[in-house]
Amino acid sequence: MNTDADDGWSLVVPLKPLAVAKSRLAAAAGARLRPRLALAFAEDTVGAVLECVRVREAVVVTDDPAAREVLAALGARVVPDAPAAGLNAALAHGARAVRSRRPHARVAALNADLPALRPAELARVLDAALAFPRAFLADAAEIGTTFLSAAPGVELAPAFGGASRLRHLSSGAVEIRLAEVDSVRRDVDTGEDLAAARELGLGPRTAARWLPAAG
Repeated sequence: MNTDADDGWSLVVPLKPLAVAKSRLAAAAGARLRPRLALAFAEDTVGAVLECVRVREAVVVTDDPAAREVLAALGARVVPDAPAAGLNAALAHGARAVRSRRPHARVAALNADLPALRPAELARVLDAALAFPRAFLADAAEIGTTFLSAAPGVELAPAFGGASRLRHLSSGAVEIRLAEVDSVRRDVDTGEDLAAARELGLGPRTAARWLPAAG
């Protein structure tokens, strides 16, 4: 993690309460394992973020007490989801929390369900984003979004959820097109997504909880 006070990105990672997170994964993981996997995804995502040389801080927006404790222990700054008005409100709230301390910070939003995330691939995406006021990376299906950035002085204006790629394009954000950043694009909502992430290489927490169950 970059500790230079005048440099580095602040990444905002939103996380639903674990009891309701990753509902579409229940068919593959079962009701008991699903919330534990949702937390493992977030742990591996935040862990990789904090290992990225371009990142100064990770700010997690969540009201889940278990997630708050675990992710704070990893080194994330955890803020409550004060708006309690959905994903995009949480992201905007997180960006404001960053800039309340660092008004000229470079801010990016990142999904919490990237269990194969590689710090070096994230660094490449962040480097590409430097060239634009706002930029985003589409998910592996090229329908949604896993990453959205805003330069100093620029509002994040998140529009995540569903077909967010087109919404971010329409909002004026520039789409980042890079090869070999698959781990930054591979979010996990279903068992098929999790299998694809496994092919990339799961992070240690997800692997510890999923591989014994998957066999």
